[in-house]
Amino acid sequence: MSTTSVLPDVGIELREGYAEIGDVNLHYVEAGEGPLIVLLHGFPEFWFGWRLQIAPLAAAGFRVVVPDTRGYNLSSKPEGFKDYAVDLLADDIRGLIGELGEESALLVGHDWGGSIAWTVAMNHPEVVDRLAILNAAHPRRLQEGLHHPSQLRKSWYFFFFAVPDLPEHVVHANDWHFFRHFLHDASPPYSPEEIERYIEAWSQPGAAAGMINYYRASVRSSQKEAAAAIRPLSAPTLVIWGEDDAYLGSDLAEPERDDVPNLDRVERLIGASHWVHHDEAERVNQLLIDFFGAAAG
Repeated sequence: MSTTSVLPDVGIELREGYAEIGDVNLHYVEAGEGPLIVLLHGFPEFWFGWRLQIAPLAAAGFRVVVPDTRGYNLSSKPEGFKDYAVDLLADDIRGLIGELGEESALLVGHDWGGSIAWTVAMNHPEVVDRLAILNAAHPRRLQEGLHHPSQLRKSWYFFFFAVPDLPEHVVHANDWHFFRHFLHDASPPYSPEEIERYIEAWSQPGAAAGMINYYRASVRSSQKEAAAAIRPLSAPTLVIWGEDDAYLGSDLAEPERDDVPNLDRVERLIGASHWVHHDEAERVNQLLIDFFGAAAG
């Protein structure tokens, strides 16, 4: 079911809807007509994180759908951390594509959305025509990185969020200072009005726990089983990487060629932070339009 509305700070009329996928309802916004692009946000964002991409991609001739992934904003928020295993998150996106009446899509993911996108492309290659990843390490690269002290220092919050109960109390304090801190290095800075939109999403009942449960599920999963689940993906793939990422080392940008045999390239954007789609929105938009242009044409 979808409705049409004009949402602020996006500059385009958006259709809103919910897709029922098993026991999960995914909220999404949509604009444009044409080949389907699905944009997957990361932590601690929600669909609004792609606000600078929606209108340009729609204007370029694409149907742009941006969900709140499970646990975020207006989507369902299962209580147990096991319900946030990345395979289940990937199943959600496969289901979403089908609920939208399509057999496959052009898939884009940033941060956790990138981790989900990698997994969709591995587990469900039939639904991914092309894949674009923004500052999200391939699962093998991330596993390798977490064995090195330099990356462990950057990823300290992975393990803090694995603690039961405590993080939910900490993140609420001081007007959500903990979550706001993750956005501080964006350039230009997020505006007060944009931060208010994030706080509204974080304040949805159950959202903080849902967001944190991504990390609990990840940290508590078997690394041996996770490594065994990695398989080569067939989709042509573009990686876009903000080189000034405070959370992921730049050495994690390049996936193994055996894992991503159809890697188009890794486009490194000097001076861009982890929030590359915000910092270098016009450049990112053009890279996506060019990469997906063959599908649109």
